[in-house]
Amino acid sequence: MTEARRAALEEIGPGWDRGWQRCFRLVQNLLQNGGVLPMADGKVIVQGEDLGRWVTAQRHGWEQLLPAQQWLLENVFGIEAVGDDERPVKRTQDDMWALNLAAARQFHVCEGTCGYPVSTSNTWRERRRARQARRAIRQAR
Repeated sequence: MTEARRAALEEIGPGWDRGWQRCFRLVQNLLQNGGVLPMADGKVIVQGEDLGRWVTAQRHGWEQLLPAQQWLLENVFGIEAVGDDERPVKRTQDDMWALNLAAARQFHVCEGTCGYPVSTSNTWRERRRARQARRAIRQAR
């Protein structure tokens, strides 16, 4: 990057990210060539950049963007920050416990057991004992 280009970016705003600008231009070129704004990961990949993932990241990380970046996204692409209804739901420990218990019950119905086979747990114990014995020998030297 030339010094003039670097200075122009710094003039726009301190810390202006070249990677961000590159993805912005790739999306802009896509739209100018008749493409549709990608809103899902993995659907549109241009020059190794997943543009859907980039758009999603901008919407979810809106608060971390510079005001100039927010303005460009809103006015050029019509992109806005995600609403409260689109944000992922935070699960509590109780919710996670209930999900895991339901999965274990479903597994038990299908497989008839939820435990490890006895041979697996015995193998693990034997390996553990062998490691401890080797450590004891090394420390005794």
